[in-house]
Amino acid sequence: LRVMIAGGGTGGHIFPAIAIANAVREREGSAQFLFVGAEGRMEMEKVPAAGFAIEGLPIRGFQRGSILKNIGLPWRLLRSMLKARRLVRDFKPHVAVGVGGYASGPLLAAAQRMKVPTLIQEQNSFPGKTNVYLSKRVDRVCVAYTGMDRFFPKEKVLFTGNPVRNDVVRLTGKRPRGMEFF
Repeated sequence: LRVMIAGGGTGGHIFPAIAIANAVREREGSAQFLFVGAEGRMEMEKVPAAGFAIEGLPIRGFQRGSILKNIGLPWRLLRSMLKARRLVRDFKPHVAVGVGGYASGPLLAAAQRMKVPTLIQEQNSFPGKTNVYLSKRVDRVCVAYTGMDRFFPKEKVLFTGNPVRNDVVRLTGKRPRGMEFF
């Protein structure tokens, strides 16, 4: 099983992505993963620290209020689309997962054009623009909150809850540290 996971920018996207990969790895020990993020963002450090490979796209978001900062945006988007297409072609994933953030867009768009099943996982009660845009073409939208069909196509929504890393829910041995902290 080969899985591509795209997105990032914040811990709210990165850590659920890592939790998804860890859960898949627990069920399918031979699964292979390739994360795709935005160059220079937090995911480029956190994902390798969690033991997964990551590739960066030169994508960046639209900078509101500054036309000058957006001059190179079309070029970055084109380069990101081309690199995403190459990554999908080379890795040959069985599924591509988007968790939100700028890198999800080019990667899932490339995967969809290459007939790879896609899904997004929305961690928030109010979705980001990338996930709303992608929801129209993905196969499934996994959500953490009920009522998300007001943002996403109802027939694609699947309530899964939020992915949480095992080290967050594993409480054994944490009581003394918590008591000391509080």
